[in-house]
Amino acid sequence: MDSGWLLVIIFGLIAILAAVGTVQTLKNKEVLGFLFNFGTFAIFGAFAVATAITQGFPAPI
Repeated sequence: MDSGWLLVIIFGLIAILAAVGTVQTLKNKEVLGFLFNFGTFAIFGAFAVATAITQGFPAPI
């Protein structure tokens, strides 16, 4: 497996967990937790998408 796709998987998992945390903090009305979770979701989600785009989809042979 190419190391770029491993990064996509790791960034994607972090983004998914941050999205779950964002929903939980919205339910508990925690503003600071929401800001950090949403920021993590936005940044790591963008990294996952950008890495997938630069590595090509599907990956070149």
